[in-house]
Amino acid sequence: MPKNTARNESLRNIAIIAHVDHGKTTLVDQMFKQGGVFREGQEVDERVMDSGDIERERGITISAKNCSIHWRDRKINIIDTPGHADFGGEVERSLSMCDGVILLVDASEGPLPQTRFVLEKALNAGLKLMVVINKIDRADARPAEVLDEVYDLLIDLGADESQLDFPLFYAIGRQGIAKRTIEEEATNLHVLLDAVIDEIPAPTYDPDAPFQMLVSDLGYSDYLGRLAIGRVLNGTAHGNDQLVCIGEGGVQKTLRVSRLQTYDGLKVADTSAAQPGDIIVLSGIEAVKIGDTICTVDAPQALPRITVDEPTVSMRFGINTSPLAGQEGKLVTSSKIRERLMREALSNVAIRVEDTEDRDAFLVKGRGEFQMAIIIETMRREGFELNVGRPEVIFKRDENGKLLEPIEHLYVDCDEAFMGVIAEKLSQRKGRMTNMINNGSGRVRMEFSIPSRGLIGYRDEFLTDTKGTGIMNSYLEGYGDHRGEFPSRFTGSIVSDRPGKAVAYALFNLEPRGRLFVNPSDSVYEGMIVGEHNRENDIDVNPTKGKKLTNLRASGKDDAVILTNVQPMTLERALHFIREDELVEVTPVSVRLRKVELDSQRRYQIAGRKKKA
Repeated sequence: MPKNTARNESLRNIAIIAHVDHGKTTLVDQMFKQGGVFREGQEVDERVMDSGDIERERGITISAKNCSIHWRDRKINIIDTPGHADFGGEVERSLSMCDGVILLVDASEGPLPQTRFVLEKALNAGLKLMVVINKIDRADARPAEVLDEVYDLLIDLGADESQLDFPLFYAIGRQGIAKRTIEEEATNLHVLLDAVIDEIPAPTYDPDAPFQMLVSDLGYSDYLGRLAIGRVLNGTAHGNDQLVCIGEGGVQKTLRVSRLQTYDGLKVADTSAAQPGDIIVLSGIEAVKIGDTICTVDAPQALPRITVDEPTVSMRFGINTSPLAGQEGKLVTSSKIRERLMREALSNVAIRVEDTEDRDAFLVKGRGEFQMAIIIETMRREGFELNVGRPEVIFKRDENGKLLEPIEHLYVDCDEAFMGVIAEKLSQRKGRMTNMINNGSGRVRMEFSIPSRGLIGYRDEFLTDTKGTGIMNSYLEGYGDHRGEFPSRFTGSIVSDRPGKAVAYALFNLEPRGRLFVNPSDSVYEGMIVGEHNRENDIDVNPTKGKKLTNLRASGKDDAVILTNVQPMTLERALHFIREDELVEVTPVSVRLRKVELDSQRRYQIAGRKKKA
């Protein structure tokens, strides 16, 4: 350690990283209970850190959360990170505030692809590693093999000797139990919390340096305005201090701290001074961005900005232009949509928003279709109406002008019986099998190298092909040579040719043509997609056609029609289904599919021109 470096022994900053559904948030719940955040007998929801409605519904963490507990007279700041690669921007922000990570691995599933994604970021940042093998009470737990897989993964990621010599624990997160060996008896997490104090290094700082803080997150308060959240790297700050914010390109803005807060359990509490290494919340800064440095006016010195991986997927967001626009949502103008997307880009470093030639549409770039779906779902719940296009991958060209595209490393875990159909489907989408493991249990694990665009729209098909038993995960490997064109969908669309209300008699007669998306009495309009055609071409139909009334009577003539149940259209299904010339109309109440060009005559003319070209 250099001479002018000291450690703040009263603090520890850790992040908990794991694959989706391996028990991160549940373990943090138990840390709260045993760290004294909740009083005795207090009723507490499960997964308190997943505070958003969508997070609670889906059982996933979307945005990184900060909290703290006190153990052995020291404060431990805990950051619960997302496990999904689409929210990688959240991971990079979290790790910039930490000195160590707890890697949580399911005792049955082992380290999965998204574990790899986050772990690679932590190793590159040189953070101290602790490993917890969770859910050892599962009937199919295999902790010894999982530990070998963790070592294999670390070696594969280029971990050094010190990173391979990690403290190991076995846990049942749901019961709040952790122990150093499987045979050991334990009733609490004390051994794990002790290890955090003993093994994770205390934050370092330069005792002679003035105040410096890197902004890693942003918040907003109705009373205090914009909030800058980050770790104090050097020095101390007090309320009413005169500071300066250094933005991109070294642009400086002076500010006065109106309030200084620090994390205490799940809440933030006012504090008179911020100590080095602590994670604090500053208010009083309006034009602040993630990656900015906040420091003293006397010695302004910028810290290295947070860098995130480039976006790989883009999507077009625009105003709702359908005949039903404005009937179900209250926020429908392009200015409101733009304002909301810009606000999202401020607090989500992995998102970029660009204006397009059409002033009513915007291009949003991000990490993946799932991340986009979450943004759209959040917006519709806030009352927005909008049209969104198909997710498209972002291509690049190398120095020789060769076209490159994002390539994913895909892991598929399925029953042997489904191996053939999956391999065939993925090869049609330009996937190449790179590895296959059959351990004789009736299930196989296959690995593929596949273009990102080959996975758009495939996930629903995969679940159908494996009867809901398959597991599919992927991470971005990098950019590779363009692998050529392939059909994104082998079916066409059934398109309404007029406005009105769908009629049961008409839908009954359309059922042999394919799978329908609308129910009787649903509103339809010209150009709206009412079903999936079982052939490759699109067809225009009249779903509003009623039964002709005559004065003739015949046996069975007046029998009620019985329609096949229509599966409600979800946002993800809609995004997977649409083609380049189709859009998803999203409102707070409905998810509808439509053609970009609603007029059927115009669509035929465009198709004709394309054939001639």
